[in-house]
Amino acid sequence: MKTLFLALLLVCLPLGRVLAQQPPAVPASPAADNPPIAGDQSRIQVRVELVQMLATVTDKKNRLVTDLTKDDFRIFEDGRPQEVRFFSRETDLPLRIGMLIDTSNSIRARLHFEQDAAVDFLNEVLRPGKDSAFVEAFDVEPQFVQDYTDDIEKLSTAIQGLRAGGVTSLYDAVYLACKEKLFIFPPPEPYLRRVMIVISDGQDNQSVHTRDEAIAMAQKAEVTIFTISTNRSGAEGKGDKVLQMLAKDTGGHSFFPFEAGDLASNFQEIARELRSQYSLAYVSTNTAHDGTFRKITIQPVDNSLRVRAKDGYFALSQ
Repeated sequence: MKTLFLALLLVCLPLGRVLAQQPPAVPASPAADNPPIAGDQSRIQVRVELVQMLATVTDKKNRLVTDLTKDDFRIFEDGRPQEVRFFSRETDLPLRIGMLIDTSNSIRARLHFEQDAAVDFLNEVLRPGKDSAFVEAFDVEPQFVQDYTDDIEKLSTAIQGLRAGGVTSLYDAVYLACKEKLFIFPPPEPYLRRVMIVISDGQDNQSVHTRDEAIAMAQKAEVTIFTISTNRSGAEGKGDKVLQMLAKDTGGHSFFPFEAGDLASNFQEIARELRSQYSLAYVSTNTAHDGTFRKITIQPVDNSLRVRAKDGYFALSQ
């Protein structure tokens, strides 16, 4: 989410604007002044919110739809229609990827397959000089084992060096990665897509932060979460529901591979989706700066299509 500052001059009424993004703790950004204008003695700054989001569209057969235009979307905030102001396809925008890998005892048997699939995914997706990724392992506590880099060899070494052991701190790992690595202020240009891949069984028995706190931090950081379950029991458990919620509430997708060999196809599907997203933005008609969560609904004009995107954002605070 960004903030759009409109400088309205009382005499001549010319218009200028600058963009800024909210900081993580209090989602409101400092105002930036417009360049001085001759004769400009008094002006009023009106702060309104530019809300940005990424969207993935699929058809009835779950195939990606990549040829839509701005007029093919309808956006609602808390049930009220909004005007799409900015629209683009996201295949060329830079990526920042967080690879979060559960290294607790519960995934020991399949860790090797997950490591290989994660490295193959980064090899396919990462564009050196444009994209970058970091690796965070979590068991008793989260640990960043490789900072941002576009060097596949460094990322591979970090991932392949992971060893399983201990309990699970999933929520802390998500919260910390969003706060420390994926929240970006001031916002860079061009807009950065921020993506998190979580490989875990979804269980948590160690975190200080709650599930809701982890999701809220991801939403504030504008992170899309994709989750890949390591549960091979064949029955849906509590952890699977957690993984579904992490993905759904941030506009991502959950995968539940039954066989270790299915991991590669899951990662390939994520890679295809990242190359097929849309970016939409609107100026909220709700001008209250109350810090509340606002529900976003994106509807396709074609009712046969399905849109997946984040389900809301936190408004600016006074």
